[in-house]
Amino acid sequence: MFKKIIKLIKNIYSNYFEIASFVGATSIILIAILLDNVLNLRACPLCILTRYIFGVIAIISLIDLLVKRLDIVNKLLIAAAAVYGIIISQKLIYLQNLSPEEIAMLPMGCDMPLQTQIEYFGLFGGLANAYKGGPTCAEESWRFVFNFAEWGLIFFIIYLVSSLYKVKNKLIK
Repeated sequence: MFKKIIKLIKNIYSNYFEIASFVGATSIILIAILLDNVLNLRACPLCILTRYIFGVIAIISLIDLLVKRLDIVNKLLIAAAAVYGIIISQKLIYLQNLSPEEIAMLPMGCDMPLQTQIEYFGLFGGLANAYKGGPTCAEESWRFVFNFAEWGLIFFIIYLVSSLYKVKNKLIK
């Protein structure tokens, strides 16, 4: 019994990055959905896109936890997803810091839901159209020290730095 507990602790310690990445990304998605439902928030397409990116990170982390042969590839995929998340988060932060006059001049890229944009324009066209942003993306509806976009940026930077650090450590060994 004691040996099994020690083995479990060693297994958790050796997989802490994968477990923390999976739990963290999944928690972020669940908290965002919960806050949307409790506070009756309407997430814009860019906000929904950041949730999908966190979902990709969670799935890659789970695969990395289960299949160790792809360890470096999975870490690089997490880093790539984090870079895309940083780009999307920075666009949201930029839009949220525009003046009312600048917001009024924005194109209507955020008026359609992301799923509808992807169905209508195709995957890349829908993503490009959503990235243009719009007045609904510029609204800041919730804040706890930082808003959703700023928290997303912080977590994406953490994922990027920690995954690249893990890759560096794997390559040095």
